[in-house]
Amino acid sequence: MKKTNTEFIRYIPKSDLHVHLDGSLRLSTLIELAKKDGIELPSYTEKGLRDKVFKKQYASLGEYLQGFSYTTAVMRSWENIERIAYELGQDAIAEGVRYMEVRFAPQLHAGEQLSVADSVRAVAAGLTRARDEYNESSVVKEGQDIEFYFGIIVCAMRSFNAFMSPYYKGLIGGLSQFSKPEIFGLASQELARRVVKLVQEEKLPVVGFDLAGEEAGYPASDHKDAYEYVHKYFIRKTVHSGEAYGPESIFQAITRCFANRIGHGTHLFAEDMIKDRKVKDKKAYVENLANYLASERIGVEVCLTSNLQTLPEIKSVAKHPVREMIKRGLSVSICTDNRLVSNTNVSKELELLVKNIPLTHKEFKNIIIAGFKGAFFPGTYMDKRNFVRKVINRYDEMAQKYLD
Repeated sequence: MKKTNTEFIRYIPKSDLHVHLDGSLRLSTLIELAKKDGIELPSYTEKGLRDKVFKKQYASLGEYLQGFSYTTAVMRSWENIERIAYELGQDAIAEGVRYMEVRFAPQLHAGEQLSVADSVRAVAAGLTRARDEYNESSVVKEGQDIEFYFGIIVCAMRSFNAFMSPYYKGLIGGLSQFSKPEIFGLASQELARRVVKLVQEEKLPVVGFDLAGEEAGYPASDHKDAYEYVHKYFIRKTVHSGEAYGPESIFQAITRCFANRIGHGTHLFAEDMIKDRKVKDKKAYVENLANYLASERIGVEVCLTSNLQTLPEIKSVAKHPVREMIKRGLSVSICTDNRLVSNTNVSKELELLVKNIPLTHKEFKNIIIAGFKGAFFPGTYMDKRNFVRKVINRYDEMAQKYLD
Protein backbone atom coordinates (compact mmCIF):
# COMPACT_ATOMS: atom_id res chain seq x y z
CA MET A 1 0.00 0.00 0.00
CA LYS A 2 1.92 3.00 -1.26
CA LYS A 3 -0.31 5.64 0.33
CA THR A 4 -0.88 4.05 3.72
CA ASN A 5 -0.07 6.43 6.53
CA THR A 6 -0.15 6.49 10.30
CA GLU A 7 -3.22 8.71 10.48
CA PHE A 8 -5.22 6.38 8.24
CA ILE A 9 -4.32 3.35 10.37
CA ARG A 10 -5.11 5.29 13.52
CA TYR A 11 -8.61 6.30 12.44
CA ILE A 12 -9.90 3.19 10.69
CA PRO A 13 -11.94 0.81 12.86
CA LYS A 14 -9.79 -2.07 14.06
CA SER A 15 -10.30 -5.36 15.85
CA ASP A 16 -8.14 -7.30 18.27
CA LEU A 17 -9.21 -10.93 18.44
CA HIS A 18 -6.18 -12.26 20.32
CA VAL A 19 -5.20 -10.22 23.36
CA HIS A 20 -4.37 -11.63 26.80
CA LEU A 21 -5.57 -9.65 29.77
CA ASP A 22 -2.63 -10.66 31.96
CA GLY A 23 -0.19 -9.54 29.27
CA SER A 24 -1.83 -6.18 28.65
CA LEU A 25 -1.79 -4.20 31.88
CA ARG A 26 -0.76 -0.58 32.04
CA LEU A 27 2.74 -0.55 33.50
CA SER A 28 1.81 2.23 35.93
CA THR A 29 -1.13 0.16 37.16
CA LEU A 30 1.06 -2.90 37.70
CA ILE A 31 3.41 -0.85 39.87
CA GLU A 32 0.58 0.77 41.82
CA LEU A 33 -1.24 -2.52 42.50
CA ALA A 34 1.98 -4.31 43.45
CA LYS A 35 2.73 -1.63 46.04
CA LYS A 36 -0.83 -1.78 47.37
CA ASP A 37 -0.84 -5.58 47.67
CA GLY A 38 2.74 -5.95 48.91
CA ILE A 39 3.95 -7.82 45.82
CA GLU A 40 7.67 -7.67 45.10
CA LEU A 41 8.76 -6.41 41.69
CA PRO A 42 12.29 -6.21 40.25
CA SER A 43 11.75 -2.46 40.00
CA TYR A 44 9.05 0.03 40.95
CA THR A 45 9.68 2.41 38.06
CA GLU A 46 8.41 2.03 34.51
CA LYS A 47 11.93 2.41 33.10
CA GLY A 48 13.28 -0.18 35.50
CA LEU A 49 10.62 -2.72 34.53
CA ARG A 50 11.18 -2.01 30.84
CA ASP A 51 14.90 -2.63 31.29
CA LYS A 52 14.57 -5.77 33.43
CA VAL A 53 11.31 -7.47 32.50
CA PHE A 54 9.19 -6.01 29.67
CA LYS A 55 11.82 -5.58 27.00
CA LYS A 56 11.85 -4.78 23.30
CA GLN A 57 13.64 -8.05 22.61
CA TYR A 58 13.78 -11.29 24.58
CA ALA A 59 16.48 -13.94 24.58
CA SER A 60 13.99 -16.80 24.80
CA LEU A 61 10.36 -17.74 25.31
CA GLY A 62 11.15 -18.31 28.98
CA GLU A 63 12.33 -14.73 29.36
CA TYR A 64 9.23 -13.49 27.52
CA LEU A 65 6.98 -15.39 29.92
CA GLN A 66 8.76 -14.12 33.03
CA GLY A 67 6.66 -10.98 33.14
CA PHE A 68 3.45 -12.95 33.59
CA SER A 69 4.50 -14.05 37.07
CA TYR A 70 4.30 -10.38 38.10
CA THR A 71 1.11 -9.46 36.25
CA THR A 72 -0.88 -12.47 37.47
CA ALA A 73 0.28 -11.77 41.05
CA VAL A 74 -1.75 -8.53 41.07
CA MET A 75 -4.78 -10.20 39.47
CA ARG A 76 -6.15 -12.10 42.45
CA SER A 77 -8.98 -9.77 43.47
CA TRP A 78 -12.19 -8.53 41.84
CA GLU A 79 -11.20 -4.89 42.30
CA ASN A 80 -7.85 -5.30 40.56
CA ILE A 81 -9.14 -7.40 37.68
CA GLU A 82 -12.10 -5.10 37.03
CA ARG A 83 -9.76 -2.10 36.89
CA ILE A 84 -7.28 -3.84 34.59
CA ALA A 85 -10.05 -4.91 32.20
CA TYR A 86 -11.55 -1.40 32.24
CA GLU A 87 -8.21 0.22 31.43
CA LEU A 88 -7.55 -2.26 28.62
CA GLY A 89 -10.92 -1.36 27.14
CA GLN A 90 -10.07 2.35 27.42
CA ASP A 91 -6.67 1.88 25.77
CA ALA A 92 -8.13 -0.14 22.90
CA ILE A 93 -10.89 2.39 22.27
CA ALA A 94 -8.38 5.27 22.32
CA GLU A 95 -6.39 3.76 19.43
CA GLY A 96 -9.42 3.03 17.29
CA VAL A 97 -10.22 -0.57 18.20
CA ARG A 98 -13.96 -1.03 17.85
CA TYR A 99 -14.18 -4.74 18.60
CA MET A 100 -11.97 -6.85 20.82
CA GLU A 101 -12.00 -10.28 22.41
CA VAL A 102 -10.13 -10.32 25.68
CA ARG A 103 -8.89 -13.72 26.75
CA PHE A 104 -7.65 -14.93 30.10
CA ALA A 105 -7.39 -18.11 32.20
CA PRO A 106 -9.82 -17.72 35.14
CA GLN A 107 -8.32 -20.67 37.02
CA LEU A 108 -4.99 -18.85 37.03
CA HIS A 109 -6.49 -16.07 39.14
CA ALA A 110 -8.75 -18.07 41.44
CA GLY A 111 -7.95 -18.46 45.13
CA GLU A 112 -9.18 -17.53 48.59
CA GLN A 113 -10.23 -14.02 47.55
CA LEU A 114 -11.67 -14.83 44.15
CA SER A 115 -13.61 -17.67 42.57
CA VAL A 116 -13.28 -18.76 38.95
CA ALA A 117 -16.73 -17.38 38.20
CA ASP A 118 -16.05 -14.07 39.94
CA SER A 119 -12.90 -13.52 37.89
CA VAL A 120 -15.03 -13.77 34.73
CA ARG A 121 -17.63 -11.45 36.21
CA ALA A 122 -14.92 -8.92 37.08
CA VAL A 123 -13.53 -8.88 33.53
CA ALA A 124 -17.03 -8.47 32.12
CA ALA A 125 -17.73 -5.60 34.54
CA GLY A 126 -14.56 -3.72 33.62
CA LEU A 127 -15.00 -4.06 29.88
CA THR A 128 -18.69 -3.19 30.12
CA ARG A 129 -17.83 0.00 31.98
CA ALA A 130 -15.36 1.01 29.27
CA ARG A 131 -17.84 0.12 26.50
CA ASP A 132 -20.75 2.00 28.03
CA GLU A 133 -18.71 5.13 28.73
CA TYR A 134 -17.63 5.30 25.10
CA ASN A 135 -20.90 4.25 23.47
CA GLU A 136 -22.78 6.87 25.49
CA SER A 137 -20.33 9.62 24.57
CA SER A 138 -21.18 12.46 22.20
CA VAL A 139 -18.70 11.07 19.64
CA VAL A 140 -20.89 8.01 19.13
CA LYS A 141 -24.24 9.67 19.80
CA GLU A 142 -23.57 12.31 17.14
CA GLY A 143 -22.36 9.75 14.58
CA GLN A 144 -18.74 10.88 14.51
CA ASP A 145 -17.57 7.30 15.06
CA ILE A 146 -19.04 3.82 15.43
CA GLU A 147 -19.69 1.91 18.64
CA PHE A 148 -17.29 -0.36 20.55
CA TYR A 149 -18.12 -3.96 21.41
CA PHE A 150 -16.26 -6.77 23.14
CA GLY A 151 -16.37 -10.44 23.95
CA ILE A 152 -14.52 -12.57 26.51
CA ILE A 153 -12.61 -15.74 25.67
CA VAL A 154 -11.81 -18.06 28.57
CA CYS A 155 -8.58 -20.04 28.38
CA ALA A 156 -8.00 -23.52 29.66
CA MET A 157 -4.33 -24.38 30.16
CA ARG A 158 -2.58 -27.20 28.34
CA SER A 159 -0.50 -27.75 31.48
CA PHE A 160 -0.01 -26.19 34.90
CA ASN A 161 1.62 -26.79 38.25
CA ALA A 162 0.79 -26.16 41.91
CA PHE A 163 2.78 -22.91 41.99
CA MET A 164 0.73 -21.18 39.28
CA SER A 165 -2.34 -20.47 41.44
CA PRO A 166 -4.07 -21.59 44.64
CA TYR A 167 -6.79 -23.13 42.48
CA TYR A 168 -4.32 -25.34 40.63
CA LYS A 169 -2.57 -26.28 43.87
CA GLY A 170 -5.84 -27.49 45.36
CA LEU A 171 -6.83 -29.34 42.21
CA ILE A 172 -3.51 -31.18 41.93
CA GLY A 173 -3.62 -32.11 45.62
CA GLY A 174 -7.18 -33.38 45.37
CA LEU A 175 -6.54 -35.45 42.23
CA SER A 176 -3.22 -37.00 43.20
CA GLN A 177 -4.39 -40.41 42.01
CA PHE A 178 -4.75 -39.14 38.45
CA SER A 179 -2.03 -38.72 35.82
CA LYS A 180 -0.97 -35.22 34.79
CA PRO A 181 -2.72 -35.36 31.40
CA GLU A 182 -5.89 -36.51 33.16
CA ILE A 183 -5.68 -33.63 35.67
CA PHE A 184 -5.14 -31.12 32.86
CA GLY A 185 -8.13 -32.49 31.01
CA LEU A 186 -10.36 -32.48 34.11
CA ALA A 187 -9.45 -28.86 34.83
CA SER A 188 -10.52 -27.92 31.30
CA GLN A 189 -13.79 -29.81 31.69
CA GLU A 190 -14.55 -28.06 34.97
CA LEU A 191 -13.91 -24.69 33.31
CA ALA A 192 -16.05 -25.60 30.30
CA ARG A 193 -19.03 -26.50 32.50
CA ARG A 194 -18.66 -23.33 34.55
CA VAL A 195 -18.47 -21.18 31.42
CA VAL A 196 -21.63 -22.68 29.95
CA LYS A 197 -23.44 -22.01 33.22
CA LEU A 198 -22.28 -18.36 33.28
CA VAL A 199 -23.41 -17.85 29.70
CA GLN A 200 -26.77 -19.55 30.07
CA GLU A 201 -27.77 -18.35 33.54
CA GLU A 202 -26.09 -14.95 33.77
CA LYS A 203 -25.82 -14.07 30.09
CA LEU A 204 -22.19 -13.02 30.51
CA PRO A 205 -20.50 -12.07 27.21
CA VAL A 206 -18.23 -15.12 27.07
CA VAL A 207 -18.00 -15.74 23.34
CA GLY A 208 -15.23 -18.31 23.07
CA PHE A 209 -13.20 -21.11 24.65
CA ASP A 210 -9.42 -21.31 24.17
CA LEU A 211 -6.50 -23.56 25.04
CA ALA A 212 -3.28 -21.78 25.99
CA GLY A 213 0.08 -22.64 27.51
CA GLU A 214 3.04 -24.74 26.46
CA GLU A 215 2.15 -26.43 23.19
CA ALA A 216 4.85 -29.02 22.49
CA GLY A 217 4.34 -32.14 24.58
CA TYR A 218 0.87 -31.13 25.76
CA PRO A 219 -1.55 -32.12 22.98
CA ALA A 220 -4.95 -30.56 22.48
CA SER A 221 -6.45 -34.05 22.46
CA ASP A 222 -6.08 -34.12 26.26
CA HIS A 223 -8.77 -31.41 26.31
CA LYS A 224 -11.18 -32.76 23.69
CA ASP A 225 -13.91 -33.52 26.25
CA ALA A 226 -13.99 -29.88 27.36
CA TYR A 227 -14.21 -28.71 23.76
CA GLU A 228 -16.95 -31.22 22.98
CA TYR A 229 -18.90 -29.86 25.94
CA VAL A 230 -18.77 -26.18 24.93
CA HIS A 231 -19.40 -27.21 21.31
CA LYS A 232 -22.73 -28.72 22.37
CA TYR A 233 -23.77 -25.33 23.71
CA PHE A 234 -22.76 -23.35 20.60
CA ILE A 235 -19.80 -21.58 22.20
CA ARG A 236 -17.14 -20.75 19.61
CA LYS A 237 -13.67 -22.28 19.84
CA THR A 238 -10.14 -21.11 19.23
CA VAL A 239 -6.90 -22.92 20.05
CA HIS A 240 -3.33 -21.71 20.45
CA SER A 241 -1.69 -23.94 17.87
CA GLY A 242 1.13 -23.90 15.37
CA GLU A 243 3.12 -21.47 17.52
CA ALA A 244 5.63 -23.82 19.17
CA TYR A 245 4.62 -26.95 17.29
CA GLY A 246 3.90 -27.72 13.66
CA PRO A 247 1.02 -28.33 11.24
CA GLU A 248 -0.13 -31.42 13.16
CA SER A 249 -1.03 -29.22 16.11
CA ILE A 250 -3.26 -27.09 13.89
CA PHE A 251 -4.85 -30.24 12.42
CA GLN A 252 -5.55 -31.51 15.93
CA ALA A 253 -7.14 -28.19 16.91
CA ILE A 254 -9.55 -28.52 14.00
CA THR A 255 -10.37 -32.22 14.28
CA ARG A 256 -10.35 -32.70 18.07
CA CYS A 257 -11.42 -29.26 19.28
CA PHE A 258 -13.71 -28.04 16.46
CA ALA A 259 -11.66 -24.84 16.21
CA ASN A 260 -13.39 -21.92 14.49
CA ARG A 261 -10.12 -19.96 14.62
CA ILE A 262 -6.45 -20.71 15.16
CA GLY A 263 -4.30 -18.73 17.59
CA HIS A 264 -0.98 -17.84 15.88
CA GLY A 265 -0.73 -20.72 13.36
CA THR A 266 2.83 -19.57 12.76
CA HIS A 267 4.23 -22.95 11.72
CA LEU A 268 1.39 -23.81 9.38
CA PHE A 269 3.82 -24.29 6.47
CA ALA A 270 6.64 -25.96 8.44
CA GLU A 271 6.85 -29.34 6.72
CA ASP A 272 9.99 -30.22 8.67
CA MET A 273 8.03 -30.09 11.95
CA ILE A 274 5.65 -32.91 10.96
CA LYS A 275 6.51 -35.91 13.14
CA ASP A 276 3.78 -38.39 12.29
CA ARG A 277 5.44 -41.19 10.33
CA LYS A 278 2.14 -42.00 8.68
CA VAL A 279 2.38 -38.73 6.79
CA LYS A 280 4.34 -39.76 3.71
CA ASP A 281 3.84 -36.63 1.62
CA LYS A 282 4.48 -33.72 3.97
CA LYS A 283 4.12 -31.10 1.25
CA ALA A 284 0.66 -32.38 0.33
CA TYR A 285 -0.30 -32.47 4.01
CA VAL A 286 0.53 -28.78 4.41
CA GLU A 287 -1.13 -27.85 1.13
CA ASN A 288 -4.34 -29.63 2.12
CA LEU A 289 -4.32 -28.14 5.60
CA ALA A 290 -3.82 -24.58 4.34
CA ASN A 291 -6.50 -25.05 1.70
CA TYR A 292 -8.92 -26.41 4.29
CA LEU A 293 -8.35 -23.39 6.56
CA ALA A 294 -8.89 -21.03 3.66
CA SER A 295 -11.96 -22.70 2.20
CA GLU A 296 -13.67 -23.17 5.57
CA ARG A 297 -12.81 -19.58 6.62
CA ILE A 298 -11.14 -20.78 9.81
CA GLY A 299 -9.49 -17.55 10.90
CA VAL A 300 -5.84 -17.22 11.85
CA GLU A 301 -5.04 -14.79 14.67
CA VAL A 302 -1.60 -13.45 13.70
CA CYS A 303 0.57 -11.67 16.29
CA LEU A 304 3.66 -10.33 14.52
CA THR A 305 5.68 -8.68 17.30
CA SER A 306 5.04 -11.51 19.73
CA ASN A 307 6.16 -14.10 17.17
CA LEU A 308 9.37 -12.23 16.44
CA GLN A 309 10.11 -12.02 20.16
CA THR A 310 9.51 -15.69 20.96
CA LEU A 311 10.45 -17.49 17.74
CA PRO A 312 14.08 -16.72 16.83
CA GLU A 313 13.79 -18.66 13.57
CA ILE A 314 11.64 -15.82 12.22
CA LYS A 315 14.22 -13.13 11.53
CA SER A 316 11.93 -10.34 10.38
CA VAL A 317 8.33 -9.45 9.59
CA ALA A 318 9.18 -9.84 5.91
CA LYS A 319 10.02 -13.49 6.63
CA HIS A 320 6.87 -14.11 8.66
CA PRO A 321 4.51 -16.73 7.19
CA VAL A 322 1.67 -14.18 7.24
CA ARG A 323 2.81 -13.29 3.73
CA GLU A 324 2.09 -16.81 2.53
CA MET A 325 -1.19 -16.93 4.47
CA ILE A 326 -2.42 -13.82 2.68
CA LYS A 327 -1.23 -15.14 -0.69
CA ARG A 328 -3.24 -18.32 -0.18
CA GLY A 329 -6.40 -16.44 0.74
CA LEU A 330 -6.58 -17.38 4.41
CA SER A 331 -8.77 -15.31 6.72
CA VAL A 332 -6.05 -13.43 8.58
CA SER A 333 -6.58 -10.95 11.40
CA ILE A 334 -3.77 -8.91 12.94
CA CYS A 335 -3.70 -9.01 16.74
CA THR A 336 -1.54 -7.85 19.64
CA ASP A 337 -1.25 -10.98 21.84
CA ASN A 338 0.20 -9.05 24.82
CA ARG A 339 0.18 -5.27 24.73
CA LEU A 340 2.47 -4.78 27.72
CA VAL A 341 4.83 -7.71 27.25
CA SER A 342 5.28 -6.98 23.55
CA ASN A 343 5.03 -3.18 23.96
CA THR A 344 2.52 -2.91 21.15
CA ASN A 345 -1.02 -2.11 20.04
CA VAL A 346 -3.07 -2.90 16.94
CA SER A 347 -1.96 0.24 15.10
CA LYS A 348 1.70 -0.68 15.59
CA GLU A 349 1.05 -4.21 14.38
CA LEU A 350 -0.70 -2.98 11.24
CA GLU A 351 2.11 -0.54 10.50
CA LEU A 352 4.61 -3.39 10.84
CA LEU A 353 2.56 -5.38 8.37
CA VAL A 354 2.27 -2.74 5.65
CA LYS A 355 5.90 -1.64 5.96
CA ASN A 356 7.23 -5.17 5.50
CA ILE A 357 4.69 -7.09 3.44
CA PRO A 358 3.69 -5.86 -0.05
CA LEU A 359 -0.08 -5.46 -0.02
CA THR A 360 -2.62 -3.95 -2.33
CA HIS A 361 -5.21 -1.67 -0.79
CA LYS A 362 -7.82 -4.38 -1.38
CA GLU A 363 -5.72 -6.95 0.49
CA PHE A 364 -5.24 -4.57 3.41
CA LYS A 365 -8.95 -3.80 3.58
CA ASN A 366 -9.75 -7.51 3.49
CA ILE A 367 -7.49 -8.07 6.50
CA ILE A 368 -9.18 -5.30 8.48
CA ILE A 369 -12.67 -6.56 7.64
CA ALA A 370 -11.66 -10.19 8.31
CA GLY A 371 -11.04 -9.26 11.93
CA PHE A 372 -14.68 -8.22 12.28
CA LYS A 373 -16.18 -10.97 10.15
CA GLY A 374 -14.23 -13.60 12.08
CA ALA A 375 -15.34 -12.22 15.45
CA PHE A 376 -17.25 -14.37 17.93
CA PHE A 377 -19.67 -11.47 18.22
CA PRO A 378 -21.86 -11.34 21.38
CA GLY A 379 -25.18 -11.02 19.60
CA THR A 380 -27.17 -12.43 16.72
CA TYR A 381 -25.77 -13.00 13.28
CA MET A 382 -27.83 -10.07 12.00
CA ASP A 383 -26.43 -7.85 14.76
CA LYS A 384 -22.95 -8.80 13.61
CA ARG A 385 -23.77 -8.18 9.93
CA ASN A 386 -25.13 -4.74 10.72
CA PHE A 387 -22.02 -3.89 12.73
CA VAL A 388 -19.69 -5.12 9.99
CA ARG A 389 -21.54 -2.88 7.53
CA LYS A 390 -20.89 0.10 9.83
CA VAL A 391 -17.21 -0.90 9.96
CA ILE A 392 -16.96 -1.03 6.17
CA ASN A 393 -18.67 2.33 5.79
CA ARG A 394 -16.37 3.93 8.35
CA TYR A 395 -13.32 2.36 6.71
CA ASP A 396 -14.34 3.74 3.32
CA GLU A 397 -14.85 7.21 4.81
CA MET A 398 -11.34 7.18 6.30
CA ALA A 399 -9.86 5.87 3.05
CA GLN A 400 -11.45 8.72 1.13
CA LYS A 401 -10.18 11.25 3.68
CA TYR A 402 -6.62 9.99 4.17
CA LEU A 403 -5.71 8.03 1.05
CA ASP A 404 -7.30 9.82 -1.91
